[in-house]
Amino acid sequence: MVPLAAWSAYRPHDAGTWLLEALPVLLGLPLVLWLWPRFAWTRLALWLMLAHGAILLVGAHYTYALTPPGFWLQDLLGFSRNPYDRLGHLAQGFVPAILAREVLLRQTPLRPGFWLGLLVTAFCLAFSAFYELIEWWVALAIGADADAFLATQGDVWDTQWDMFLALVGALLAQLTLSRRHDREIAALAAPKMDHH
Repeated sequence: MVPLAAWSAYRPHDAGTWLLEALPVLLGLPLVLWLWPRFAWTRLALWLMLAHGAILLVGAHYTYALTPPGFWLQDLLGFSRNPYDRLGHLAQGFVPAILAREVLLRQTPLRPGFWLGLLVTAFCLAFSAFYELIEWWVALAIGADADAFLATQGDVWDTQWDMFLALVGALLAQLTLSRRHDREIAALAAPKMDHH
């Protein structure tokens, strides 16, 4: 993650936007490392954090509206706009769903089932809505210079799309990865065998 962050920080399209977009990685990575002795994440959670960090850092370097992978998808699929921002918001639901699920399963009495799924989904929607509020506050604070950070690309429904895609990501993560996640959590909880 550190080499990717260094690449991302080197001559980004817009330094202010880079800082705003890279901030979750710049704060999250030290936090994960600091908490590691008390809370070691599953491999699945770590890989997802790595993937989400990569999405954020690429978007931070180019801005979400100008990422080359997004333009490639736009051309391939015939979209009218660069979809990289949409991918970022899908990941904004997908990855936090597994992280929230892991914290809830390991730190509370909750077990897999309806209530866990509901709370994880609600958390992801709340997280997405809070991020949209942050985008709004930044736009109010810096005005027209916020366009690159907002990445609306002229879509009046961008905020709603962002939250909808976070919801889809949260549901998709739980539907596709819960069994694997449960196995990894169980393996973490299992007593370590002594090989003497």
